[in-house]
Amino acid sequence: MMRRLSLGSRLALLFAACTAAVSLTAGVLFSRASESHFIELDQQLLGSRLSMLRQMLDGVHDPASLAPRLQALQTELSHQADLALRIRGSDGRIWFDSHAGLPESPQVPGLSTLHSTSSDYRSLCVNLDDSDPQSAQLTLFLDITHHQHFLQRMQQLIWLTVGLSALATALLGAWAARSGLRPLRQMGEVASQVSARSLTTRLPEGQMPVELAELAQTVNAMLERLDDAFQRLSAFSADIAHELRTPLSNLLTHTQVTLTRPRDLDEYREALHSNLEELQWMAQLVNDMLYLAKADHGLLMPSRQHLMLEDEADALLEYYGPLAEEAGVLLRRKGQASLDGDRNMLRRALSNLLDNALRFTPVGGEIQVSIETPDGRVRLQVANSGAPIDAALLPKLFDRFYRADPARREGSSEHAGLGLAITRSIVQAHGGSITAESSGGWTRFVIDLPRV
Repeated sequence: MMRRLSLGSRLALLFAACTAAVSLTAGVLFSRASESHFIELDQQLLGSRLSMLRQMLDGVHDPASLAPRLQALQTELSHQADLALRIRGSDGRIWFDSHAGLPESPQVPGLSTLHSTSSDYRSLCVNLDDSDPQSAQLTLFLDITHHQHFLQRMQQLIWLTVGLSALATALLGAWAARSGLRPLRQMGEVASQVSARSLTTRLPEGQMPVELAELAQTVNAMLERLDDAFQRLSAFSADIAHELRTPLSNLLTHTQVTLTRPRDLDEYREALHSNLEELQWMAQLVNDMLYLAKADHGLLMPSRQHLMLEDEADALLEYYGPLAEEAGVLLRRKGQASLDGDRNMLRRALSNLLDNALRFTPVGGEIQVSIETPDGRVRLQVANSGAPIDAALLPKLFDRFYRADPARREGSSEHAGLGLAITRSIVQAHGGSITAESSGGWTRFVIDLPRV
């Protein structure tokens, strides 16, 4: 049942239960204290009357010696309307009862509370002579009916107070909980407004109580990330469509033109080769997209083998050597280091950086690959001379399909703007990081990797 109650209802019931418990405890304590106080007063009153009666009955040993004193005893008792006396012999026989209808009393000395059909009594039973256990026994009865009525009324008042307090606290608690939980309802309203088309709604952090301000800040940060991710995904989808539209249009146009009239075998072969190049480019683009998708879901699991980075860099520099010589670019490498990593993945990352550097290094420029080991880590840097890149654009270089130079150069998927994104995914899969710098006529891509 409690699971179906709202948070406000639970708080209201909790407030009511706490108030009822406190009120009931206070009422019970007050009732017990009042009852103890009345008992103490009754005991004092009975004790004072007992002294007077012992003086009057001094020397009484049997009913015969009691008879001459009965008149004076009854006269004295008539002055105390709420006081009654019973005298019992040592054999248990009753010698005297001042009032008819007195309840049966215990013959054990002490204070007790007795009840009759119409009245309540506090009784005190003692021996007439404390020094003689065989002396007559006196039992004083004090009518405490008005005390009991007071205690009963007080108990009824306690229960009424508990009930009204619980009800009032429940209502006030419900109102307070509803008012206090208003920020949570605002969060719910904001959450209900969030959709793929509306991710710009934010919670008013400044209007939130201290306890919810941090939660509101967290929710706003989450919405910010969702909005950013959705914008990236939308742009990504548009970029994919843009990248695939051109080769698909080329394929369609080229195929339609080829089929407009009969052609000889060489022309068909040339048309197929042209289509094959476009298809290979598209296949490589799709493969790279799948590779990035695996990286986004943490599915890139690099193998671990001991590598000498200078050997891997030299192998790639040898591969790019003819292209660099044709472009009039000097390739250099300095430094050495070793680490545990995936050879194919790291070669692909370094190859993307070298390919990117070759495309943007002017004739007569230089590309430097430097390897260092600061602070027990491995730092691999690929720098190329050339025109600097605006500092505001540097963080965007690793976004998919982003080009600092919008001029299109087709022929490989990396030129579609995926090379640096793939490089970053590979570096992150190895537990490292990559940054870009551009100043002083040099553009540098710096990779930091752990040794293990």
